[in-house]
Amino acid sequence: MFILSTIQDLIQIKPQDFGKPSAEAIKDAINSKYSNKIVPGVGLCVALWDLVSATEGLIGHGTGLVNINAEFRLAVFRPFRGEIIYGRIKTSTPEGIVIDLDFTSEIFVPYQNLFENSRFEKSENVWVWNSDGTELFLDKGEPVLFRVEQEEWIDQRPTIEQRNENGEVVDERGTAWRVIVSMLDNLRLQLLTLLFRAR
Repeated sequence: MFILSTIQDLIQIKPQDFGKPSAEAIKDAINSKYSNKIVPGVGLCVALWDLVSATEGLIGHGTGLVNINAEFRLAVFRPFRGEIIYGRIKTSTPEGIVIDLDFTSEIFVPYQNLFENSRFEKSENVWVWNSDGTELFLDKGEPVLFRVEQEEWIDQRPTIEQRNENGEVVDERGTAWRVIVSMLDNLRLQLLTLLFRAR
């Protein structure tokens, strides 16, 4: 679920951080740049793991920023295919279910990947799983287990936010990455989900 990823990047230290020890200032700059951000082809960066190396700083002309070439390792959330993960249902739509993992909600179960004999109940905006004649509601906040099927990377072009005459965002940008998962055809997942619900 979590991996260490080595990255090399130009890190800029602001003048207000010059009073800090060098290593601390570099680590703070890396964390503010990468923590809770999606890096294409890498995953969701959680936090700095360690600083591998850093060059001497060069002061940028006219900015006062110190530029440092650094190599560091980040703790990254990037689940592997076939991995079974625990989460809670965040929202349900006719297209499927979004699952929350406390630190990210980029987990999506398409309707065709839900348990067999599942149907969407429009009146309650919830999926219902019919297990041997028993209806189990997959309500918001319910714990579920799911299997990772694939990652979906969406290229995000820099664009200006589209707003209407009231200043409200018209077309909100989607996510750059999400994990497609399944609850289908796995008796072990179904049994474990029932056990979690019984708690």
